[in-house]
Amino acid sequence: MGTFVAMSDIIRLLPDSVANQIAAGEVVQRPASAVKELLENTIDAGATDIKLIIRESGKLLIQVTDNGCGMSERDARMCFERHATSKIQSANDLLSIRTLGFRGEALASIASIAQVELKSKRFEDEVGTCILIEGTEVKEQFPVNCHNGTSVCVKNLFFNVPARRNFLKSNALELKYIIEEFFRVALVHPDITFTFYNQDKILFQVSAGNVKQRITNLFGSSYGQRLIPVEQQTALVNISGFIGKPEFAKKTRGEQYFFTNGRFMKSAYLHHAVDGAFRELIPDDSVPSYFIYMEVDPQTIDVNIHPTKTEINFQDIKSIYAILHAAVKQSIGKFNLSPSLDFEVEPSMHYKPVPEDQPVRQPTITVNPDYNPFEKKTEPQTHFTFPSKPPAAIQGWQNLYSPSRSASLPEKSVEYQHPGADLHGMNWDSHKEEVPVERKCSFQVQGSFLVTHTQSGIIVIDQQQAHERILYERFMSREPSEAIPGQHQLIPQTITLSPGNSQFMLEWIDYFREMGFDISDLGKGTFVVQSIPMNLDTSGIGTFIESMLESLKAPGNDNKNNQKQLMAKSLAMKLSVKRGRKLHQEEIDSLIENLFACKVPDVSPDGKPTMVIYSFDELYRKFKI
Repeated sequence: MGTFVAMSDIIRLLPDSVANQIAAGEVVQRPASAVKELLENTIDAGATDIKLIIRESGKLLIQVTDNGCGMSERDARMCFERHATSKIQSANDLLSIRTLGFRGEALASIASIAQVELKSKRFEDEVGTCILIEGTEVKEQFPVNCHNGTSVCVKNLFFNVPARRNFLKSNALELKYIIEEFFRVALVHPDITFTFYNQDKILFQVSAGNVKQRITNLFGSSYGQRLIPVEQQTALVNISGFIGKPEFAKKTRGEQYFFTNGRFMKSAYLHHAVDGAFRELIPDDSVPSYFIYMEVDPQTIDVNIHPTKTEINFQDIKSIYAILHAAVKQSIGKFNLSPSLDFEVEPSMHYKPVPEDQPVRQPTITVNPDYNPFEKKTEPQTHFTFPSKPPAAIQGWQNLYSPSRSASLPEKSVEYQHPGADLHGMNWDSHKEEVPVERKCSFQVQGSFLVTHTQSGIIVIDQQQAHERILYERFMSREPSEAIPGQHQLIPQTITLSPGNSQFMLEWIDYFREMGFDISDLGKGTFVVQSIPMNLDTSGIGTFIESMLESLKAPGNDNKNNQKQLMAKSLAMKLSVKRGRKLHQEEIDSLIENLFACKVPDVSPDGKPTMVIYSFDELYRKFKI
């Protein structure tokens, strides 16, 4: 018999420091996550004035200061312990949560991956408490003289988890995420004053007020004219808030907010309810703005299905969908944003009264006694007709295509190489053809396609997609010092950007200038555009710039080279000659020559073909020759 070897126990409890870091991986994914948790703590502490201070997009410093109730010496120490809470006594409490998080739930996770300094003082205490923690280890705790309330300082986030820190995005993108979390908290608490400092400068300062004032303070005063209210009271859900007018719908998302019981939430299903109400009023590729606040019985929802608590389960979400859709539809109709017919009014009853000084005449009928309904009239010729035989002036037209000018090649021919091929050192053997000089021609068809040919076939070029390829490669190959010439506007345009986009614009304003835009910062999200690239349509400049910024901020586009490619592509598509525009012969020849001088002439920047080639062999088969 074999001997049995006893094995030692292999299952053991994790140390608290490791467990906290695992929890931090779920709760604190980036600096914005820590900002969210700290802001929510201050609100549950009863604060009416909150300050958020950020340095290096939260990587270096996140500080949140409030004038809330403060904490005792014991509570200040206990809030960093695992599973510490101030709002849950039993499992049943999980089913009726209305608060956000008062100290404890996330502080342990944050303290495990950062250096934290907490100062807190209650109104009734003479002195406050200061605690210094580094990686879950309490370094020091001592009395301190501080203001009433709490201040939490988070320094060097992920200092002991370098792999997590390396995965953070650029400062501009991380700041964008922080602004999003700040908006989500500030929008649902308009009765609280918020001040947001970035790099020691005030980025936002909003005073207590109502919901509409809070929206305009955060997104700009122009939003006061863009919003219409939504209101619906039912036994299942109470809905309030605002929707944006259809003409202000945007191509990119970013102004869609749902709040349930004072908590921001994401719901693609409910978004479809709002979006469906706008479908006949906005383009298919546009998204409406909305700020919707819903109040439901806490017993009918579950907010703990995701670590970040941005997803909520509803017991009867189908009914809420129908109510929300109807509420938005009602608001659109109430404010005359969609056409409506009143079937209860008889149209014939609407007439203008006859002026008192106008004499009354009996109606008369004028009759033409010479009218003959059977008389045939010569109809004007509205189309061209082909004669049954060629006119005498061109008798013998067959001679125009004599054997010397037929499709057969003359003895003398030249080697044709696409112009500009040597410019990039490319070998264009596939495009070299034996073409008769006297037969080389190009022309435009339907105002959209350019037709040219080589010895082996006919080439049909999409003028818009071809021009996009030319402009894209021109933008990408230029040196930084080679600014694209712009055209000065007689009347400079002033545009107002959202706070997130305005911060992004400040980072990219020099590159915009290189691309032909002369943009100056006037402060508070306002910019003046004094010149734009040549041939750019002056209408909708603000919308175009904002859409470019939204694209640059999109996840996955934080790489600088990718962003420059995206901007070059957007500008090329915007500035390219559009289908339907008639071109002069010089423009046709120039476009064809520049296309074949490109590195990749057969594909547009967005992957569509720029040309289609029909070989003569294929044409012979088509004509059964």
